[in-house]
Amino acid sequence: MLQHNPAHPGEILRDLWLEPLGLSITATADKLHVSRKTLSEIVNGRAGISAEMAVRLELAFGKSAVSWLAHQANYDLWQLHEKRDQFAISRIAA
Repeated sequence: MLQHNPAHPGEILRDLWLEPLGLSITATADKLHVSRKTLSEIVNGRAGISAEMAVRLELAFGKSAVSWLAHQANYDLWQLHEKRDQFAISRIAA
């Protein structure tokens, strides 16, 4: 189980790459061959990282696609943490 609220992958992208390298969302979107809107939604936490975007980020910044997807999965699971009881699912065991 996750012990803390993990950062959205867009926050990681902004804080560890875009800001330190002085890259704008527009310039980075151009380099990634995606729309500015697509990248802006990721950076601002309104959209997640897809497998395709993870590969694009790997090619651009060197951080593995698997690690980008792991950040996204950890973030998504944390968001569901509070809703687990709402699922009303009992353990299925032999």
